[in-house]
Amino acid sequence: MVGTKRSRQALVVAALMVVLAACSSGGSKSASSSTGAPATTTASAGPLRILVTNDDGYSAPGIDAVVQGLRTLPDVSVSVVAPLTNQSGQGNKTTPGTLAVTDVKTASGYPARAVAGYPADTVIWAVDHHGLAQRPQVVVSGVNFGQNIGPLIDISGTVGAARAAAGRGIPALAASAGLPPAGVATPDFAAAVTQVEHWITQHRAGLVAGHDSSPVLLQNLNTPTCAAGTSLRGLVTVPVDLSAPNSELNSADCSSTATSPSTDVQAFDEGFEPLSNLPVTPTTTPTTT
Repeated sequence: MVGTKRSRQALVVAALMVVLAACSSGGSKSASSSTGAPATTTASAGPLRILVTNDDGYSAPGIDAVVQGLRTLPDVSVSVVAPLTNQSGQGNKTTPGTLAVTDVKTASGYPARAVAGYPADTVIWAVDHHGLAQRPQVVVSGVNFGQNIGPLIDISGTVGAARAAAGRGIPALAASAGLPPAGVATPDFAAAVTQVEHWITQHRAGLVAGHDSSPVLLQNLNTPTCAAGTSLRGLVTVPVDLSAPNSELNSADCSSTATSPSTDVQAFDEGFEPLSNLPVTPTTTPTTT
């Protein structure tokens, strides 16, 4: 009887082992979709992939400043692909055919790739031509030397690169620091970098999860450079004024006491930091290998 009882116990243990093995197999399967693809949590793991570009060229101080700033954020991977030379005012222009790319470094020595072409070409090379090993989750274009407000956005290479990214389904931010007033040597890149860092932090969850890709987030940020003794008046979200006259595109009075600006040009002129949504035009890209 004892032998029979022990035999039954052995059979029960063996059966339990089979059940546990089946459950373990089922648990592994639950980490994938019904098609066998990895779960979204696995796909989104890893650092936030940021592509930084501009229109002033890879050696410009603005792009160097924003790269240094972004690298202080936790768990990010920053790639720099920028024009070989200054391409300001080139808008959405692109170069047909093969793009020449060289290894370079930013002003502070951060590794970068320089594209002999327009700002939008940098995104084309990085994304369409698979210049980067992984598709970026967000593109930061800038920080530009000089404001890109009102009708200037349509000729801005900074905005052109951001539009190229958004057209490919990648959220993008174009960032510019206003021209310095008399008595100030350089644009206030530091203030613009601070706002870029805040923007990335604010949108990080959506960027990682892909929520900001549908609809695609495309925004334009401009930070005035204030005269000595005055300071920036804060970030405001306002629409772009495409009809603003040229006479209103060059001034920034940070000592203004005006309130409630209604457009990006008005906000910039009154010392605010305007952030504006831009329309996205989807781009049909060729299949490359």
